Amino acid sequence: MNKLQLLLFSVIFVVAAAFPQTKIIQVWKGIIPGAIENSAYTEDTLRLEKNQIRIYRVVTPTLAIYEAPAETASGAAIIIAPGGGYTRLAMDNEGSATATWLNGLGITAIVLKYRLPNDSIMEKKEFGPLQDAQEAMRVIRRSAGELHLDPHKIGIMGFSAGGHLAASLSTHYADSVYASDPVSARPDFTVLGYPVITMDEHIAHSGSRQRLLGKSPSEKMITYFSCEKNVSHNTPPTLVFQAGDDQSVSVMNSILYYEALRKSNVPAELHLFQSGGHGFGLGKGGTEAGWTDICKRWLAARGFISKGK
Repeated sequence: MNKLQLLLFSVIFVVAAAFPQTKIIQVWKGIIPGAIENSAYTEDTLRLEKNQIRIYRVVTPTLAIYEAPAETASGAAIIIAPGGGYTRLAMDNEGSATATWLNGLGITAIVLKYRLPNDSIMEKKEFGPLQDAQEAMRVIRRSAGELHLDPHKIGIMGFSAGGHLAASLSTHYADSVYASDPVSARPDFTVLGYPVITMDEHIAHSGSRQRLLGKSPSEKMITYFSCEKNVSHNTPPTLVFQAGDDQSVSVMNSILYYEALRKSNVPAELHLFQSGGHGFGLGKGGTEAGWTDICKRWLAARGFISKGK
């Protein structure tokens, strides 16, 4: 092997080691429940500066599986729901980057590319994302043996509107939003980053509310998708974090959900940082970046990863 070949081999090895191998699978086998065929509606990917990726108009929901290294795998897995106001999906900082960080904790990470509510491809757009989240949890549980996972250590993490989807799954996991098998869709734990929680028009993130429920939703739908109103003692243990200066999603969303969890005796923690704004992902260098250490300790305390991580 000459020097050039050796250098090329070294570069390939380093790149392969730096980026975990992913496997992409479809959430649904066959026809998606309640889907409307629309050939004019196609997925669009926008690449911004600094390798930022935004996906619009999702038609086929998928799961990108980042398996934890075998030598450090804890058996735990987390499904990640990126945010984007139910208009787009922030697939980098709230998806792949977070997945890579979780791999470092020995956690298999699964990035969920879920359908964004739209009347032109869904009979009931309000339930489309929740259907995808329920089936995603069932898919991973069914595949636990193949993925070397403990089926009782599968959680969900969501950011912003993805946090609303994660909280919706955590409160509506047993609801029959499509004809499913008996496999449980209940997350074993939930992590919410600067989440949209309520659909109360005085507090809700207006864009997420309108995209999900339309301009004039019924009180029934407002109540159903206000996650703080649907917490029970069976809601999974939950960690919530947000920056107090968030100008996009009111911090009252996190507070309302924490209070509902506390009243139902659900093990929960709420961490509010002084600054950080919205959409900070793994952090912008301020104290908000500390959520990753908090999350690591919380997961260890709950027994989902080793305390030595």
